[in-house]
Parts: sequence; C-alpha cells; structure tokens
Amino acid sequence: MTLSIAHLGPPGTYAEAAALRYGEWLKAATQQTVQLLPCASIPQTFYTVAEGKTDLAIVPVENSIEGSVTTTMDTLWNLDTLQIQRSLDLPITHAFLSRATAIANVHTVYSHPQALAQCQAWLEQHLPQAKRIPTNSTTEALQHLDDDPTIGAISSRRAAALYQLPILACPINDHPDNCTRFWVIGLQPSPGGQRTSLAFSVHDVPGALVKPLQVFADRGINMSRIESRPSKRALGDYVFFIDLAGDLREANMQQTLAELALHTETLKVFGSYDPVPAIAD
Repeated sequence: MTLSIAHLGPPGTYAEAAALRYGEWLKAATQQTVQLLPCASIPQTFYTVAEGKTDLAIVPVENSIEGSVTTTMDTLWNLDTLQIQRSLDLPITHAFLSRATAIANVHTVYSHPQALAQCQAWLEQHLPQAKRIPTNSTTEALQHLDDDPTIGAISSRRAAALYQLPILACPINDHPDNCTRFWVIGLQPSPGGQRTSLAFSVHDVPGALVKPLQVFADRGINMSRIESRPSKRALGDYVFFIDLAGDLREANMQQTLAELALHTETLKVFGSYDPVPAIAD
C-alpha cells in the first residue's frame, strides 16, 4: 500500500526531508511506502489533505531556535477536520548557496523567513549589508541564483545536490543543535500516544485563562508547551495552544477535557500521538 503525503515544496525543502524520513520509518514499521506531493505553501499542504487529495500532510510546527511556526498553528485552528497522527523531530543544517565567487560578493539573500532568522548572526557577521528577501520555502529561494551571481540563498545541502548549486559555507545556522518538529496530519482519528495537542479560546472576562489552566493542575496533567496566537477577531483576543503529557484514551484525560470544555469558549482537540523514533543517518 502506498500513502500520499503533501509537504511544502519544491523538492529539496526540509519538509520534504521530514516526509522522506517518515516514509523510511513507515516502510520499516508497516511495509507501506509513500508518494510525495510538493505544495506551494504550508496552508496548501493542509487543504490538500483536508480535501482528500492526499492521505497525509507533514507540516513544521516548532523550531528550537525560532519557536512556533505560526502559519501551521493558525491553519490547524481554522480547519476542524484534521488530526495529528505522529510528530517527527528533524535536525536542521543550513547551507549558503550562491554562484558568486566569494561570499562578500553577494548583495541579496533569499530564503524562508525561519531560515533567515535561524542564520541571523551569521548573516550579520558575513553579509551585514546584504538585503534579505523572504520566500515561501528554502528551495523556492534557489530559483534566483542563476539570474545573478550577486544573489545567495539559504537552503539545505540536499537541495544544493539536487539542483547542482555551489555551497559557499555550511553549516551557517547560529546554533548547532537546530531542530524542527513536524506534525504528520490526516483525516483519520489520531492513533493515541503520550502527547496530546489542543487549542482553546476563552471568554473575555477576568481570570478567563486561570480557570482552564487550573483544571490541568488539579488533575495532575503536565503541560509541556503553551502558546498564544491572536484570534484575529479583535485586538487582545487570543487562542491558546497547549501540549499535554497523556493520552486521550485515558479516563483522567477524558475527564480533564470534559471539565476544560466548561471553562472555554471553543475547544479543539487535535489528537494524541507519539513521535516517530529517531533513524540513524
């Protein structure tokens, strides 16, 4: 059986690398294979699986340097049908690609906003005057390199090999332990696991957030992550994303969520799941 997986493209992105890594694990664990479908944007990967055009999508959710990928969080909140199937942590090593004869000759640098931010110190040291232009993906940035030898891009070593582009420096990420967490999402119910992800909005009254958080404390549920995002309804109105230690199939978790619903305006549970085991390179 072959599963189709949507991911941020074009080929050579870190999302594709995560999808390939997931495919390796899936084949070893279940004998299933994957067929990849690159998409032009992160929201498009969501819509592709939500509309049933692919079985799954893999999306970046959090980076160890730059924090949450807000587009992923906002799109997941807006779609009510998708569930998290697995998480996958992918080490990220950025490379500087250009047809320039030297790094100092580069005047413009293209890349995804997350990659530009993850290499900010390197850029300030080596190319402080260079203009930085965001792109939809690290691979999309590469389309400019053949136009002008004064243009550079931040991408992956794999992308450099795929498109036969010179690497002038690697690694250039500011922190060596750079890692991005991805979610594998689909229309099927989540399989269960030791991490549960959810989000909720609250009524605009004093102490509105305290009561939901107290529910977790009273029931001994550990929160491993909490983050707010603007609801986009009004200034100061937020949606709160939370990761919990525990499985939705457990009675204590079910009782916790039932009580949580009493103290929230809207509650969306994205499922319980486990990480994909690490695969040695």
